[in-house]
Amino acid sequence: MKRILVVDDNLATLQQINAQLEENYEVVPAKSGAQALKVCSAVKVTVDGREETIPPPDLILLDLDMPDMDGFETMANIKKNMALRHIPVIFLTSTHNTEVEVKALKNGAVDFITKPAEKDILQHRIGVHLNLSDYHRELESKVRYLEDSIIASFSDMIEYRDEETGGHVTRTAAYVELLGLELVLREQFQDELNPFTVDLMKRAAPLHDVGKIAIPDVIMLKPGLLNDDEFSLMKTHTTKGAEMLRKIFARVQSQPYHNIAVSIAQSHHERWDGKGYPHQLKGEEIPLCARLMAVADVFDALIDKRVYKRAMSHDDACRIIISEKEHMFDPVIIEAFEGIHDRLANFKHSKTAN
Repeated sequence: MKRILVVDDNLATLQQINAQLEENYEVVPAKSGAQALKVCSAVKVTVDGREETIPPPDLILLDLDMPDMDGFETMANIKKNMALRHIPVIFLTSTHNTEVEVKALKNGAVDFITKPAEKDILQHRIGVHLNLSDYHRELESKVRYLEDSIIASFSDMIEYRDEETGGHVTRTAAYVELLGLELVLREQFQDELNPFTVDLMKRAAPLHDVGKIAIPDVIMLKPGLLNDDEFSLMKTHTTKGAEMLRKIFARVQSQPYHNIAVSIAQSHHERWDGKGYPHQLKGEEIPLCARLMAVADVFDALIDKRVYKRAMSHDDACRIIISEKEHMFDPVIIEAFEGIHDRLANFKHSKTAN
């Protein structure tokens, strides 16, 4: 059953709309904008001893005139959260005002309903916008599948050049997700990190080494350490990869993960202490997504066999990663890395078994 969030400071209005909709929808009332924002966030509840997450609403009926936080401010806060932007918002208003309606539509509302709402009109408008929302989600799902397939193809092109790095992009994407979600649970980087942005980083991660397409095989497949000139050329895979992605993304409709993919490709070899490449960024100058990717990339390189080295044990690799805290890596991310030590080991073993 679809969930409708009704936001109004008037209790009579909440009761009326609930009576009009309760046969067909799960109605969730909220008496303020602040309450509405809490409802929109994923809420965990305990049911029969099990913890369950209540999903955000499928549609919001939002009163314009409320004390403390009015409808415009409430909607702005909802739309600011990328995970909630898709939720259709219909404004409730007591008076017809063209200027206000235009402002609301420009700021993201999909429709207006005048209070007191007539049941048939309310049911019809809600049905129309829920159907449109479902249609848009289906289209987005198909676009996502197509884009993820293209990403996988790019990643395969890189790995086909070196069979010994097979599975690297899949594993590192999973490590980015594990690290990101652990940081969310620890309530770190709350301005940048939530389950939605972690998913974007996971999607973008397989493109981190796309610039290696431009690196000659004599360097990519060299069974030994690179000399200074070769290493200088190898380092250009970061800037070349970022430029490749910018050109590709310029030809298609913008997606939220595009900027993340460019940042990861360009900056995943930067170091927390500023001694990385290509731009010697330091500390939080390095994009968060690239700081996460750096840990995932180095960790997988340590535990995986390469043409120039043997695979390292999980525990030895973890010790090296942790020893680079505040040198190569963001100390907050390394604390999260320590927290998922066992999960990283289990992931590697499960993939090996498969």
